[in-house]
Amino acid sequence: MILVDPPNAPGHGRLWSHVASDASFEELHAFARGLGIPERGFDRDHYDVPAEWYEMVVASGAAPVSSRELVARLVAAGLRRRKRGG
Repeated sequence: MILVDPPNAPGHGRLWSHVASDASFEELHAFARGLGIPERGFDRDHYDVPAEWYEMVVASGAAPVSSRELVARLVAAGLRRRKRGG
């Protein structure tokens, strides 16, 4: 299932949502391509999308979830890729 969290991550003067899949990276990349989300938006295990894309992502079939639930579902699916180092 494709998931999206609320646009609450600040960066570059705007707020961002995260789009992820709890099934596979193939599902995630196909969804992103279908919406025209740039490949450069992919960050380890999710795509970053600006706040103004949130409604379109939900309308296209992504399930709105909290940021905490999005991460928990990635972990449970074995798809979480954490940043290296500290």
